[in-house]
Amino acid sequence: MKLFLPLLCLTLFISCSDNVNENKNCKYLVNIGVNVSINLSFPEYSELQFTGNSIYIPNAGNAGVIVAFTGADYLAWDAADPNHVQSPCSTLANSSLQATCACEDKNTYSLVTGQSLGKALPCGLKNYRVEKNGNTLLIYN
Repeated sequence: MKLFLPLLCLTLFISCSDNVNENKNCKYLVNIGVNVSINLSFPEYSELQFTGNSIYIPNAGNAGVIVAFTGADYLAWDAADPNHVQSPCSTLANSSLQATCACEDKNTYSLVTGQSLGKALPCGLKNYRVEKNGNTLLIYN
């Protein structure tokens, strides 16, 4: 037992790392502070009252923010393709619960998981936190 505890501590220490989720290929997005509040009662956000819809909010994050409603949760993602240098074609266009970039490779992502659809890509979408308070969504990081 005296040997077990130090061995356990050593194992935990060695297995921990500061950059567990950091992928060196995922370097195109900047950590920009996001703090957006939207009122679901406003007409421009009315689509979010129905399951499977998403909306685009410009002027936030790297290339805007996409908010999706799955029926159970509201999810928010940066609208910049994380697998491209930022350019006009790398802003994602949303349709239902998917988003696609306009670049030649047409990377497509799930707005439920943030992962690529169709082909494996090294980087998933950048997620933002969402809190619902009454008819208001607060989107932040």
